[in-house]
This record gives sequence, C-alpha cells and structure tokens, in this order.
Amino acid sequence: MTNLLYKKFFQKHRFNKKNFLILKNNITITYKDYINSVEQISFFLKEKGLLPGDRVALKLKKSHYFLSIYGACIHRGLIFLPLNDSYTNEELLYFLKDSESKLLITDKETCSQLKNKKLNKTFLIETVELDGSGSISKSSLKKIPYEKPVDRNLNDITAILYTSGTTGRSKGAMITQENLLSNAQTLSEYWSFNSEDNLLHSLPIYHTHGLFVATNIILLSSARMIFLEKFELETLIDYLPYATVLMGVPTYYSRLLDSRKLTKLLVNNMRLFISGSAPLNKEINDRFFKKTGKRILERYGMTETNMICSNPYKGERISGTVGYPLPGIDVRIVDKVTGELLSSGYVGEIQVKGKNVFSGYWRMPNKTADSFTKDNYFKTDDLGVFDNNGYLEIVGRLKDLIISGGFNIYPKEIEDVINNIEGVKESAVIGVPHKDLGESVLSIIIKDDLIQIDSKKISEILKKKLAKYKCPKAYVFKISLPRNNLGKILKNKLREEYNDYFK
Repeated sequence: MTNLLYKKFFQKHRFNKKNFLILKNNITITYKDYINSVEQISFFLKEKGLLPGDRVALKLKKSHYFLSIYGACIHRGLIFLPLNDSYTNEELLYFLKDSESKLLITDKETCSQLKNKKLNKTFLIETVELDGSGSISKSSLKKIPYEKPVDRNLNDITAILYTSGTTGRSKGAMITQENLLSNAQTLSEYWSFNSEDNLLHSLPIYHTHGLFVATNIILLSSARMIFLEKFELETLIDYLPYATVLMGVPTYYSRLLDSRKLTKLLVNNMRLFISGSAPLNKEINDRFFKKTGKRILERYGMTETNMICSNPYKGERISGTVGYPLPGIDVRIVDKVTGELLSSGYVGEIQVKGKNVFSGYWRMPNKTADSFTKDNYFKTDDLGVFDNNGYLEIVGRLKDLIISGGFNIYPKEIEDVINNIEGVKESAVIGVPHKDLGESVLSIIIKDDLIQIDSKKISEILKKKLAKYKCPKAYVFKISLPRNNLGKILKNKLREEYNDYFK
C-alpha cells in the first residue's frame, strides 16, 4: 500500500528548486519551499491528534496557505473539506456538523465570531492569515523530522465538496484519490500541459475548477501558476503576456472583450484559453477569436465528476458545444422517463461513467442510490444532445426544463437566439407557473445601453426563428442577473422572484 496521489502530485517535488507559484508583486514560491510547507503543516496536524479519515474544513481567503493545507491533508490521509469563504457562520456550522469535521482552519475574525457564540464545539479551530500570522502559519517555523506520507489506497476519500444547495439540503460529494488522479492525468495529456507552461490562475480555490483541475494539473506536469487572489480585469491583463494558459469562466472573457487592451499582441504567448462552469455565449467566442486569433476551448464538468468533456486541443473547437467525452469516460444520452438510449440529435439526460465519477454523497445512501443507474452511470440531471460529429451540446438542467401546454421547452435554445439580437447583452429564460399552460416562458434580459431594443422587436425576431410555443409570453428588463461566484446564473433565484408573474 502507498499514497499514490501524494507521490504523483507532491513527493517528486521535494528537492525541486523551480518556481511553483508566482504571487502578487512577483513574489515566488519554489516547489521545494511549497513541499516543505506541506510537510510542516502535516506534522502540525498530527500533533493536534488528527487521524487518517478525519475531516479538515477550510474557510479561508485564497492564498498559498490554502494549497499547503490541501497537500498536508493528502500527506496525512485526512479528508479535505474546502468551503466558500463567503459562507455565513450559520452555513459554516451546518457543514461542520454534517461532515463531523475534527478541525476548522479559518481566519482570526471567523474564529472570534464562533467563540462568541459560546459553542459546545466538537471540533478544533486553528487560524491562518494572509500576512502569515496565525497558529498554522507559525508551525512552519519549526524544524520537523521527515515522515513518509500516510498509506492510502485509490478508493479512499480525499475530499468532500458540498454542492451549492440552491434547493434543499447541501450534499457532500465524496471525491477519491482515483477520481483526482485519473482526471488530472487525462486533462494534462489532453490539453498538452508541460513543464514550461505558466497557468494564469484567478479562479476561486474552493471549487473543482480552481483547485482540482487547475492545481492538480500544474503539480502533475511540474508547471507554474501565476496565482492571483481574485479576478481583477486589469491585473489579469497585466499578467497575460507572461502566461501560456488561462482557465476562466464566461464572465472573464466578456470583460476582457470590453477592454481596449485586449489585442493579438497581448496574448501572443498564450497557447490555450479554457472556459467552463457556465455556458459560453457563441457570440463571445466568435468575437474573442476575431479580436485575438485564439479560439476559446469549452469544457464540461461537475462537482461530482470533475471534467467530463472537452473540445479538442488539436482539432476543431465548435462554439456552443463542450466537445467530446474525455478518454476513458463514457457519456450517454437517455430518455429521462423510459431510460431508453437516444441517438444523435435527440435531447435527453446526460449520464456518465468512469474513474472520474465520485463515490457517493456523504452519509446520504438513499440519495447516492437514486443518483446512479443499475449499470452504474451517474445521472447528471443535465440535458444534452450529441451532434452527428459526436460533439456534446449542453441544453440545460432537468430542473430548468419548461413544460408548457404539454410541450418540452429548453431554455438554452431560446437564450441562444435572444443573445444574438443586437442590443441584448445577456438573457435568462425561465418557466413560471401559469394557470392554463402549467408553466409559461418568461425571458429576463440585460440590454446594451448603447443600442435601442424593446420587447416588441425581440418578440418579432423570435417569431421568425422559433416555434410559437417556444416564444416567451413576456419579457422583463433588468440591470443584472443573480450569479454564483463562478458566474453561473442562479435561475432558482429568478424563479422565486417571478413566481407570481402570470397570476
């Protein structure tokens, strides 16, 4: 038995003097220094009495300490529980209780707030601050004896990632060593990562995209990360000439397009732009290509599966699709009601099988069983369709499917048409209760201030392009749309807001 994940990602870098992280103000951290920090924190966790399989929760702002704690947990055989740093204390306490975490690592302010609640704590609290203060940071000043990583097998749980919980109770997806290792190996090869790459990293670090996709690939390929605390347009632009890869979300690219500084010369050194976490508007991709000569690569993944599909690195990237299933991953489209396998051109539920797929939901056996088919495919609850060339298009979520007057309506089809209308910046199509139709189609639109557009004009265009039953019954104009931290539109919030619109 060994700890293969630690060996592949971390162990090989113990004496590597190459730069691993480039921080703000061009401060650098070598691989050797990073691994030293990992091992010191691992020793600290041992001294606190933590044992393999114990859960360690993190509620921290993005920093290199976050990555060191991640590595330390793998070294010590602990289960890593990264949490959104914007969670309220009430939300935080739910996750701590549900996971039965033995340790919370957070900032001094959160620590103080929790102590003021006079909790009957079943967990320890340690602190880290961005300036290097805090109990965890101080541990790095000690000299420690070398210790081998704790033995773990590929089926052991490495992390628990909680789903957003936009409806009902948040679920903890249990991620294994094999899930992380297989996906990183596949993506590193598929996207042609090598030791000379510089990844521009401005994503949140508590999420699959920023932590497991980005960081794991870099560790595996011995490349470098330009590690920004958050997305800031001007800072991102400043670092683009020194990067070779950018992993982003659609918002990054739409804002880059708004900048006059975005030119072919600026991105001359870039070999790959990746977008995920939310659908990328085809118009944005086309405009980006026209302005930079670079075609954005769209991919598809989930908390429960890591990455599933990707447009090819070498080959045609088709806007509006997420490309092919990755090597070793089986993707099928089925009828949600009958379970019948559907052929190309037919919309159905996306189901996935492979080493990338999680082992189940933390202490929710019934939900886990409901989420898998009898032949062990994971039910994504996403709707998709394969084209004749094998490219997958994500149509929407099952919960976003609108059934109006007996017709199935897919919001993305309507949004694609609306978003291509001059004068429209963005739209979101939802179904809301209707006394006659069951549900009716409502479109929420963000206008371009520079171009005059109204609901009558939009309606006329849609009537020429879509069947009558698909056309929205009403249009609402707003200044902005509610989003999560990765830029995904929160349609559940919109449905709540406009639930009584047609009553």
